[in-house]
Amino acid sequence: MIVAGFKTRLWLFIGLTCLTTAPFWALGIATGDSAGGRGAYAVGSMWGPGIAALLTCWITGQSVSSLGWTWGRSRWQVLSYLWPLAICCMTYGLVYAVGLGGFPNHETVVALRKTLDWPSAGTWTIVCGWFVLLATTGFVRGLAASLGEETGWRGFLNPLLHEKLGFTRGALATGILWAVWHFPIMFFSNYDSATPWWFSTPCFVVEVLSLAVIMSWIGSSDPWTVLTIYDSQLANETVVRCKVTGWRRRASRLDLPSLGRH
Repeated sequence: MIVAGFKTRLWLFIGLTCLTTAPFWALGIATGDSAGGRGAYAVGSMWGPGIAALLTCWITGQSVSSLGWTWGRSRWQVLSYLWPLAICCMTYGLVYAVGLGGFPNHETVVALRKTLDWPSAGTWTIVCGWFVLLATTGFVRGLAASLGEETGWRGFLNPLLHEKLGFTRGALATGILWAVWHFPIMFFSNYDSATPWWFSTPCFVVEVLSLAVIMSWIGSSDPWTVLTIYDSQLANETVVRCKVTGWRRRASRLDLPSLGRH
């Protein structure tokens, strides 16, 4: 079977990604919660790029095996699981050290005590227990969702752009599309909304572009390591940044709101 050309596959993938993600974007925007429906909106949107990649392969005659899901060396899986935790600890350890943030966030601890149904548990029991749950069962559940995104971005799009544009430009182009794909729920829902948009958006774009280059380099030979890094990063950022960290507003001229509200 003859495989369609570069532009056909690229624009078909982008169009199908928007089409398959749009219903979940709409639900997240309408409800004001991008992870609403007990996480169903987030999982649905994350699988948009993956479904788009599979449909594009089917329509254009590209082999699904080209998406490249093969297992690499296990030691890299272990390192990719631990690396995001180390990065988060170093980054936010500096935030705490200079007085910009506090740990833990009282509002989140109260909410988690109710969610976990541990009414008499102490603060650190709640924080540590939640971390263990996220690092184990939460991580496994997250892999199922992250697999959708990475099938699309790193499995299909990045190799396509890499072949046409070269490694660096291909990785950055993938990162730009990956970042822009998040904009509807960033600007119109509550995704990454713990800080003002003018602060969170450039930080988010820089983070995504940096990750795109790193993950493209690793994913060219070991996509499962990329998936592990991505899912571990999400889990650790949820613990360290988005939930149990609180900005000390008096210490910061940015007057940023509490990071534990979303």
